[in-house]
Amino acid sequence: MIPPRPTILAATEWLSARARWHPLEFVFWIVAFAAIWLMPERHLILTEIAWLALFALSLDLILGYAGIISLGHAAFFGFGGYIAALLAKYEIVNEPVLALLIAGVGAMALGFVTSFLVLRGSDLTRLMVTLGVALLLRELANRYGWLTGGADGLQGAIIQPLFGTFRFDMFGHTGYAYSVTVLFILFLIARRLVNSPFGLSLMSVKGNPLRSSAIGISVDARLVAIYTIAAGYAGIAGALLAQTTAFASLEMFSFDRSADLLLVLIIGGAGYLYGGMIGAIIFKVMQDYLSALTPQYWPFWIGLVLVVIVLVGRDRITTWTTPFRRLAARLDWRAARRAAAASNEGQKP
Repeated sequence: MIPPRPTILAATEWLSARARWHPLEFVFWIVAFAAIWLMPERHLILTEIAWLALFALSLDLILGYAGIISLGHAAFFGFGGYIAALLAKYEIVNEPVLALLIAGVGAMALGFVTSFLVLRGSDLTRLMVTLGVALLLRELANRYGWLTGGADGLQGAIIQPLFGTFRFDMFGHTGYAYSVTVLFILFLIARRLVNSPFGLSLMSVKGNPLRSSAIGISVDARLVAIYTIAAGYAGIAGALLAQTTAFASLEMFSFDRSADLLLVLIIGGAGYLYGGMIGAIIFKVMQDYLSALTPQYWPFWIGLVLVVIVLVGRDRITTWTTPFRRLAARLDWRAARRAAAASNEGQKP
């Protein structure tokens, strides 16, 4: 038997290390779920952080991994939100989880249809096309007010208890547990996706589409697929907002919603799945604190933070996390060594 070449072994080890869970990831999710019991008085804002993190995760899938920039990602967010609200208001689907899945599938269908428009042209064209889709849906929702509620929003949606047992309360207790669970499940799917051969091919397409096409990668098919998946994630995020607030409005389609999402991703960083979630935490905490401190001028301070990030650079700002990242890498390296040693022992005759 011919032994594998060193380059193949190095690539395999790199891919394994890339897909392996790091200690800080476990800490992140343990804290997120522990907040269900430890921070009950903050569940309303934590619920907002959860659906915003999922929304940012959906944009990161197309921007950070496929290089598709969008100014109208709110189109899928609002579409999913209105589907969930309409299903609840007219009692078409009483189970919130099933309505959430239907909203995600509906948003995926919309993403698939519009993806062929997005593939045409350069980044500037994509910006205008995605923005146009969001504005078009907003005007349609406003035009057919008899169905959507128009400028007043879709009111009267009564969200039934989860699995017929857990009621949505005004303090957000059920809403946060529900939202963070959905976020975690979809994060696991996204994590598996980006670490798969499909995810690696997306990174290749982002880096050099012509070279990727030359080696046999179907560029357009992969871009359509990831755009459709990201649209479904955004639709589920919108449905979470509609279900936890029992309300849907035209503001869900607004340009401000898409712009805030880009800001969240800039703060947290694109190209690694935690960037959008960390950015959502920072953005919402800043918004909550600054709006209470200076209700009229809080956007100024968030804009100032954005300017500092651009001028100084995220790497310099996050240098204080270096010891923690080194510790996590050291622990991960030791775990890999132990696993490799155990594997070698098991292969001995």
